[in-house]
Amino acid sequence: MRNGVSCVLVWLLCAVALPASAQTIELDRAELERVEDLSESLANQLLELSVSMRRQDLAQVATIFDAHGSFDATLFPSKAGPSSLAFKWIESHGWELDSEPRPLRREVFLASLEDFLAHFTSIEDVRFKVKKADFELGEPVRGEASVFFFLIGRDPAGRREWVRGNIDLRVHLGPEARFVIDYWRFQNIDSLSSRQDLFSEVSEPLGMWEDVPRFGVAPNDGFVAHGVAIGDVDGDGLVDLFTSGVLGNRLYLNALDSGSTFRDVSDETLVLFSRQGTGVLLVDYDNDGDLDIFMAAVGEQILLQNQLRPSGKLEFLDVSAEAGVDHRAVGFSASAADVNGDGFTDLYVSSYNLYGQIMPDSWSRARNGTPNLLFINQGDGTFREEARSWRVADRRWSYAAAFADVDGDGRQDLYVANDFGENALFMNRGDHFEDEAALRGVLDPGNGMGVSFGDYDNDGDLDLHVTNMSSTAGNRILARLMPDATADDALLKKLAAGNSLFENQGDGHFVNVAAAAGGFGAGWAYGGGFFDYDNDGWEDLFSVNGFVSGKTMKDT
Repeated sequence: MRNGVSCVLVWLLCAVALPASAQTIELDRAELERVEDLSESLANQLLELSVSMRRQDLAQVATIFDAHGSFDATLFPSKAGPSSLAFKWIESHGWELDSEPRPLRREVFLASLEDFLAHFTSIEDVRFKVKKADFELGEPVRGEASVFFFLIGRDPAGRREWVRGNIDLRVHLGPEARFVIDYWRFQNIDSLSSRQDLFSEVSEPLGMWEDVPRFGVAPNDGFVAHGVAIGDVDGDGLVDLFTSGVLGNRLYLNALDSGSTFRDVSDETLVLFSRQGTGVLLVDYDNDGDLDIFMAAVGEQILLQNQLRPSGKLEFLDVSAEAGVDHRAVGFSASAADVNGDGFTDLYVSSYNLYGQIMPDSWSRARNGTPNLLFINQGDGTFREEARSWRVADRRWSYAAAFADVDGDGRQDLYVANDFGENALFMNRGDHFEDEAALRGVLDPGNGMGVSFGDYDNDGDLDLHVTNMSSTAGNRILARLMPDATADDALLKKLAAGNSLFENQGDGHFVNVAAAAGGFGAGWAYGGGFFDYDNDGWEDLFSVNGFVSGKTMKDT
């Protein structure tokens, strides 16, 4: 199965103008596709190798090496070097490597791999990723590849360890169109290990575990994601959790102060019987002192009013129609702020489109999404949809948005991340917004899917993190087509470059500092954002990623 990103990016060459440097290259389309097919075949075989190593199935690992002859290789290292403190609780160490590849039989090489794996008391993940590959289309087909390798597991002391390295490979296409490795050389390999575990998965012991069917199995057979929000819905001073999912809405009340767990009150509070949403907010829209629930949705938007004040009973009633928020959209997320300064919370819905039934009219500047919605709170329990008059009815396949006062004028501005191209920074002018994304340096063309504000450099103003898509396969293809281009001067490279971090210059203008701050490739990145996870006073960044999980690692 070919990687979907590769197919899209090759096709994009017909749709997006290349920079002048790339236009001088004569591209043989058939040869390009043949080479990328071979690259994907090798990548898929290395995914099989990844699974086999994770399972420590050396018999299956052996199938990618010649059983009858020798091949040039450096052995897997078996002896770790001395450790040193790299950062806070993180230690680093190298590994002792052979200086040069030498002829080895398969059994000797596999024995070194077995010794290497014996270092780990458990293995969570192993991955080989093809960063670059070139092939000679002769008989047999021969190729060279640069591969990034990582392994995550537990070291002999039970500490979490991340091994990472780079490998040079030479391969030839053998029987049944499968590659055989002729040359294996570690360029480098090192490890990071944690002195302590900072996070543990506790949803099941805390009473919030839900076993959702694998994707493709009803009712989990759609492409719409669902959201979660936290807040004190019952007024007891403890944070509760509301989530909307394919099996229905769930409300979990926090009872940890009494030594208990979270309690599922979805049935008795009526949220279980409401329609499900995508983006979820807990917000006091009617200013009565309790938190209500707003959900963006594919279809009509949803507002559930909390009856705790004044009735005293925790129960949520659907008031979507009465409140005037039952407008139709392909709502993917929601955000809230008082945009007109009247003391009441307004609501914004980022609206996408029915991808698959309707395709973007451009992969880089699409404008045929469904319009975003802005619900202006009237102060009497109702809303009026005014996105058009406020000039924020964006139709660029919006995924997420966030409010923040980026220029310090006391008004809430709005950043919108759009999936197929350019993003928006709507500056609040009091009675309308003006899009100044290009002017302020945050247009960020790419597959925008998440946005968050935070002060990453502790200088007192809000910086901006935008989650996009980074693609190993895409970067591999584009390196062939535009070897000298960067993400700054080539749109296609930007589409595969990864997340962006924009530093506020103090006046609401921004500079992209992602490369200088360390690089933010996070795969198919969606939400996430700033939070100080180690309580040291500095904002850290978390980014969720992934796409469709199927039966094999080849499914994208």
